[in-house]
Amino acid sequence: MDIAVVVALVMFIGAFVLLFIGTPISISIGLSSFLAMAMILPFDGAILTSAQRVFVGLDSFALLAIPFFILAGNLMNNGGIAIRLINCAKIVSNFLPGPLAQTNVVANMLFGSISGSGVASAAAIGGIMSPIQKKDKYDPAFSAAVNIASAPTGMLIPPSNSLIVYATVAGSVSITALFMGGYIPGILWGLGVMLVAGVIAKRRGYVAEHDSLKGLRIKLLLDAIPSLMMIVVVIGGILGGIFTATEASAIAVVYSLILGVCYRNIKAADLPAIFLATAKMTAIVILMLAASSIMSWVMAFTKIPALIASGLLSFTDSFLIILLVMNLVLLLVGTFMDPTPAVLIFTPIFLPICTQFGMDPVQFGIMMIFNLSLGTITPPVGPILFTGCKIGEIKIEGVIKPLLPFFAVIALILMLVTYIPAISMALPQVMGLVN
Repeated sequence: MDIAVVVALVMFIGAFVLLFIGTPISISIGLSSFLAMAMILPFDGAILTSAQRVFVGLDSFALLAIPFFILAGNLMNNGGIAIRLINCAKIVSNFLPGPLAQTNVVANMLFGSISGSGVASAAAIGGIMSPIQKKDKYDPAFSAAVNIASAPTGMLIPPSNSLIVYATVAGSVSITALFMGGYIPGILWGLGVMLVAGVIAKRRGYVAEHDSLKGLRIKLLLDAIPSLMMIVVVIGGILGGIFTATEASAIAVVYSLILGVCYRNIKAADLPAIFLATAKMTAIVILMLAASSIMSWVMAFTKIPALIASGLLSFTDSFLIILLVMNLVLLLVGTFMDPTPAVLIFTPIFLPICTQFGMDPVQFGIMMIFNLSLGTITPPVGPILFTGCKIGEIKIEGVIKPLLPFFAVIALILMLVTYIPAISMALPQVMGLVN
């Protein structure tokens, strides 16, 4: 048997076995990758090379954006921004069927686009909207399904930590181009959820109260403008060349802190707990990046991506079928693995195949993150699914059936993103970020 095949089996089967017995993801990836490396290098050489790859994998200025954006998201969670974005969302959605459900979706899109975290969005927006919807006699399962289905939009609409991780692993891919490429798919995701929610709400008689905001729209909009300006400052500054995505993340932290203090929701005594939560979350992500750099070296050294590519091409030479297979694999992986390690593992495998067929790395990155974001609301592991159920005070088995129509529409949009390049590439091309 070819040594590359043996190494791949040891690495992937070892990682899955370790995950199955409850080993943390980063340890599973790092340990299995080291064992695979020890099969092709002397033991002392494997130790030295693994240590080198850990440091090389983290030696990237762009990675500084991750802890800063995580900190900005935590500051926003505690800074009173969520309720102002919800009030702003009411202005847009109050005339639609199921106005509270539609408000939940729009607020998730706004909050997610600022915080970059689907879990934080599901917790912050769902925590405020769930009691309101219960008071208005909305079915708790329907409310939880809407919150869960719309929360991942923040993983596509920039700024997004998942897109930053992908850019780091893919190499020479513009973070700015990825940010712009995520807008239309993320908005389409949100609009798809709104469409399904509207149809269900109309059938159930969740009618809009057109006069409930009479005389308040301008006040609510003005109150939300400082929070909405975060998007303008961060994304506008990146596009205008004023600062890089990494520098923008630091500016987002300062802006979030100032807003939280001005809104009197963040006090000096709150900061240690916020910093500690940020450090814990950052450590998890950074350790996974470090461990995956060992795996990436092993795959490159043994040419595993080329082996997988030749296997796929021997199965079919149709790029349409290959893309479908990739989506199915990513969807399966996303059901039991967080997006970050999945991006770290599968980008070096699938990206060379796609570029071989002329697919732009930006489109592939958006397709991958879209697919893995869908996994965050899919059992058995889906973190947003669990968060949404906890916030909505409903069991997971009670929300699966209401989620099915949302799954169907989101999967359809995924196919559009996969097979229509313009959905991901139009904005980056118009702005001159890609050819």
